[in-house]
Amino acid sequence: MPDEKTPSSTPPAVPPPTDPKEERKLGELVFDVTEGVSGLVREEIELAKAEVSEKASKIAKGAAVGISAGVFAFLALILVMEGIAWLLNEEVFEGKTWPGFFIEAAVFLLIAALAALIAYKAVKAGSPPVPSQAIEEAKLTKEMLTKEDK
Repeated sequence: MPDEKTPSSTPPAVPPPTDPKEERKLGELVFDVTEGVSGLVREEIELAKAEVSEKASKIAKGAAVGISAGVFAFLALILVMEGIAWLLNEEVFEGKTWPGFFIEAAVFLLIAALAALIAYKAVKAGSPPVPSQAIEEAKLTKEMLTKEDK
């Protein structure tokens, strides 16, 4: 016969755990939501900064290499055009030096006009570095938050 003072084989009933969400006050919930949104906004801003700086550095590197290539190509073009001008003077204009150089100047102006047109179209077509990933992420976050509100 078991003694009344000995522990029984079944443990005593434990009350069911209460849901912590029910115990929290409205002010705490608003604070948590505000803190979460604030952190989310900070992360979106950091993403935008990182994206813009990455794009800007790639543009700067490309521009530097393009400028150096353009300088060397321009120097080579000057030598080629000088040679063509002297060739024209000897073969076409019978030793007169001025017509060949004026023809070369006209060719240079045509090349400059063409380059300016191409540059204008390239600048117009290119958009400024916009943090498209960050904007898309912010739109998705806004959409998700408005769905949860309803």
